[in-house]
Amino acid sequence: MDTRVKICGLKTPETVASAVEAGAQYLGFVFFEKSPRNVSVPVARDLALDVPVGVAKVALVVNATDAELDHLMGEVPIDMLQLHGAEDLERVKAIRARYGLPVMKAVGVAGPQDIQALDAYGLVSDQVLVDAKAPKSAALPGGNGLSFDWRLISKRGWNAPWMLAGGLTPENVVQAIQLTGAKQVDVSSGVESAPGVKNAAKIHAFIEAIRAA
Repeated sequence: MDTRVKICGLKTPETVASAVEAGAQYLGFVFFEKSPRNVSVPVARDLALDVPVGVAKVALVVNATDAELDHLMGEVPIDMLQLHGAEDLERVKAIRARYGLPVMKAVGVAGPQDIQALDAYGLVSDQVLVDAKAPKSAALPGGNGLSFDWRLISKRGWNAPWMLAGGLTPENVVQAIQLTGAKQVDVSSGVESAPGVKNAAKIHAFIEAIRAA
């Protein structure tokens, strides 16, 4: 099964090394203070500098201002921006133009009514992250360990390459790929031993399950 993998919410040199060793193509660093996966800019800079060439470094931000993004981009060698907030189409276009980097926009899905947004954001983003929509009571826009009905997007395509996220684990990722046809998957809480604490064995198990399928 030829599927590209993103391990998101990395915070330590050890887990970065584990993700690289396991074969992840994308590493995600979270810049959102409410998240247990949040990293500071100085820590992220050190982590990013140790990532080998060929592995994409992704910065996850939530409704970040230009000033916040300027600071982040000036300090951390990032390859892609992941917008995980309520950024509208114009904001996505503005960020993409301002920094000249690929932009991935996360879109939450709970039911058929959410599918139209995937088409719209696919026109202004380089990639779309198809994630489970967070409950209204949730403190975090993602990383909640929730999935959605994968049949909603079965064998679908949009106006940009897309990545599947939301509640993926080593145990269910192969089924998710088979149902949706996803060529890329993103995992965070599904490879943790506690919120924000990545587990090297689970990272390896996640990727090995895909490779073995």
